Amino acid sequence: MEIQSTGRRGSMSEPNIVPLIDVLLVLIIIFMAITPTAPSGMTATIPQPSPTTSQPAIAPPTTIVVQVAADGSVKINQTDTSWKDLGTRLSDIFKIRAEKVAFVKGDDAVSFGQVARAIDIMRGAGVVNVGLIAGKMEVEN
Repeated sequence: MEIQSTGRRGSMSEPNIVPLIDVLLVLIIIFMAITPTAPSGMTATIPQPSPTTSQPAIAPPTTIVVQVAADGSVKINQTDTSWKDLGTRLSDIFKIRAEKVAFVKGDDAVSFGQVARAIDIMRGAGVVNVGLIAGKMEVEN
């Protein structure tokens, strides 16, 4: 603190705030450095119901769902396929599509490794956005 005398009124003290400002700037820098960045992950896309307007009955389904069963079998929209043919069948499907969105659904007993394998094959086949369809979700009260 610095003391200044003003003559008639006696002594008047004024605090020196320079060290306080230095401490505050150091604290701001520390908090900026330890603040985590926003986590980035996969965006979630949910399947939308098809509009009930007049569509031909023979039109191919717009939503592609790859199902991984507990026994290791794979299906594309209820059609059985093998793991070897999954990539080629998906690339054939998505060659003519403008919307490159598909979904993965795994049974409750399927390990995440099998679902990740299906996602990897789908991304290799040209699917840009892969969504996950959850099975039964239990809510605890």
